[in-house]
This record gives sequence, C-alpha cells and structure tokens, in this order.
Amino acid sequence: MEKVLDDDLAYRILSLVGEVPAGKVVTYGQIAKLIGEENHSRLVGKVLSNASSYGDFPCHRVVNHNGRLAPGFERQEALLKSEGVTFRENGHVDLKKHQWNLD
Repeated sequence: MEKVLDDDLAYRILSLVGEVPAGKVVTYGQIAKLIGEENHSRLVGKVLSNASSYGDFPCHRVVNHNGRLAPGFERQEALLKSEGVTFRENGHVDLKKHQWNLD
C-alpha cells in the first residue's frame, strides 16, 4: 500500500533533517525508521526533492544506504565537502566516518 504524503509527514521528515549536524549524514532509511515509516525511504526522498517548498533544510546531508549522493543534485558533493565530509574512492560518502548515529 502506498503511503500518502501530507504536510504533517513532510514536516516530520524535514524537522529531523534539520537536526543533522554539519559534517554528518543520514540515510533515507534512517529517517524513515525514525519517523515510524520504516518501509517508506523513497517517500523521504520525494519530500527532500521538494523541500524548498517548505523552507530551508540541509537536505544535502541525506544519502542512500551505500553513501551515494542524490541523482541530479549537482551541488551536494561540494556542500558536503565544505563541511568536512570525506568520500571513498568510489565517490560515496564514507559512512563509517560521517554517518550520524541516531539510535
């Protein structure tokens, strides 16, 4: 069953993203789990792709479970590097060093 996106859910996602400190990243799945929507990491991505409709949030700090950057978000790597985030040889964020542990 598809999860319906509403403003309340969007703000829950974006509020959590707003708490991610500079130099750290979280995954779409981590966010989905923390807001009680464990099976809806793609919905998190959808909200983040439209985040500017809700305000200014550090969406560049969200990556996939392998540390890959969001497709089409050309500035994401530069923004992360400006915060001291390092990347592995394959171009993915080094999650061992930079993943924000929220558990």
